[in-house]
Amino acid sequence: MSPAEPDALAVREQLFHERVRECIICTLLFASLYILCHFIITHFKKHTDFAAVHDDEDAAVNRIALGLCTFTLAVALGAVLLLPFSIISNEVLLSFPQNYYIQWLNGSLIHGLWNLVFLFSNLSLVFLMPFAYFFTESEGFAGSKKVGGPAGVPPPSPHPWLLANPLLQGIRARVYETSVVLLLLTLLVLGMVWVASAIVGNDAASRQSLYDLWEYYLPYLYSCISLFGVLLLLLCTPFGLSTMFTVTGKLLVKPRLLEDLDEQLSCTRLEEAAVSRRI
Repeated sequence: MSPAEPDALAVREQLFHERVRECIICTLLFASLYILCHFIITHFKKHTDFAAVHDDEDAAVNRIALGLCTFTLAVALGAVLLLPFSIISNEVLLSFPQNYYIQWLNGSLIHGLWNLVFLFSNLSLVFLMPFAYFFTESEGFAGSKKVGGPAGVPPPSPHPWLLANPLLQGIRARVYETSVVLLLLTLLVLGMVWVASAIVGNDAASRQSLYDLWEYYLPYLYSCISLFGVLLLLLCTPFGLSTMFTVTGKLLVKPRLLEDLDEQLSCTRLEEAAVSRRI
């Protein structure tokens, strides 16, 4: 074994341990955000929407939709907290450059977190949120519902284990319907994009850019949604603050610090004298 081989093995081992450490840190951070978002959603969501459902199939569908919404909220919260986390980690590394216990806050971890947030943000925006909405509203195609045939005979199924569990059969029917609706919606959006591209610029470069979905359109869509969110925040913040101060002013009692007590006493005595003369 040459002297360079142990050094190469040591470098590969160090890279492996760093990769495992980053995966563990990312998993723990996302698990914490997921648990926090689950408590937030279950606190604001009505109890009868997902817990007091008498149909087992509807309850299972609501639990799946709740999980998808919790995942999406966790990704959104991670996207909001990622920039402060990056700034704080950079300041900590600059303040304690020789500390061994904070060396895991490196650029590789931050870069990996940014890539994961970007990936899951696009996945939630394009697939998970529409899927959760259409999955909740779906009922399954007419030919795939879990209804019995003539004389109580169950309908034929390519999987015999589905006959023993009608709940899975009903959920599978809803998944089929949701997938078809999402596919049709995707084709509709892509068709509108093709038509708009043909109207605006009917050249080879514009048609070629339509194939760059991952490198061009998804980052552009992410930037547009972020810009819309920032504009909505700027518009709604003044109205929210004015409403908050209005409600607070109605609920709280104004302090009587600048009132003249002698004037109030004289007014009370005059009112008492006027009542006495009437009597």
